[in-house]
Amino acid sequence: MNSHDTKAQALEPMQATELVTKLYQAVDTREAAALAPFLSPSVTFQLGNNPPVNGREAVLEINASFFTSIAGMAHTIDAIWSQGANIICNGSVRYTRFDGSHLSIPFATILTTERGLIHDYKVYADVSPL
Repeated sequence: MNSHDTKAQALEPMQATELVTKLYQAVDTREAAALAPFLSPSVTFQLGNNPPVNGREAVLEINASFFTSIAGMAHTIDAIWSQGANIICNGSVRYTRFDGSHLSIPFATILTTERGLIHDYKVYADVSPL
C-alpha cells in the first residue's frame, strides 16, 4: 500500500472492535437507516447464497426488506479479527419469528473498509430455516 493511499487504511484492533460492535447494535434495531452511516456509497453486500447487492441505497432497501420478515434479532459476537482494512467476526444470531419462536444460528462476517466505511460486506449464515 502506498503511504498516500487513503482508500485502504489499516484499522487498529480497537477501531475494528468498535466498528463491529456499533454495526451489529445498529443491525439489531432492524432499522435499515441505522446502517447508512457505516456504509460507503459504493458498498457491496451479500447475505448467504443470495446475489450481491451494490450501492448504499440498494443495500439499505434489501436489509429493510429482510428486517420486515422477522420480529426481532440479537447478535452475539464471539471474536473479531482485523488485518489492514479487513475485519472478520463470528458469533451467533438469535432470530425471533412472528409466531414468537426463536432460531439461533452461527454466522461469520467479512468486512473490507475504505476511508473508514464498509466497502465490502459479506455475511455467511444459513437463514433458510427462517
